Amino acid sequence: MSINVTVLDNGLRIASDSIKTVETVSLGAWVNVGARDEPAHLNGISHLFEHMAFKGTSRHSAREISEKIENVGGHINAYTSRENTAYFAKVLSEDTPLALDIIADIIQNSTLEQNELEREKSVICQEIRQTVDTPDDIIFDYLHEAAYPGQAMGRSVLGTEEIICSIT
Repeated sequence: MSINVTVLDNGLRIASDSIKTVETVSLGAWVNVGARDEPAHLNGISHLFEHMAFKGTSRHSAREISEKIENVGGHINAYTSRENTAYFAKVLSEDTPLALDIIADIIQNSTLEQNELEREKSVICQEIRQTVDTPDDIIFDYLHEAAYPGQAMGRSVLGTEEIICSIT
């Protein structure tokens, strides 16, 4: 494995590696924004924005985002952590331009429509309730809270139901 890092004129860093026997491409964008960057009254907003990115753009509906990748046998997803938010896809090599276009589109052109925001707030509140009921999931939040009391790193990536419901 020989990872190459290229820095574009605009500061964007691109890390790449080539495995000659593999006919798929995994690509993504890691944005240096996560729960640690949120003020207490907006805890969970990075995760909410991650969800909203897939709900439509000025160029693609939510359905088109999923279908375009799935129709070529690909996979697209995202996650938010305390340190960053990542958007990524895996496709056949020949479908790299499509995946790159979709990832760039959801990052740059998300429409953030109010009806979708309300729906995703509900989804995230359900996710919060499930996490609280799952010891394997909630233990890490408790550990971070103990290690970083009163700090952003000590707060949950998901936020709280009260905060998520208050976001407009």
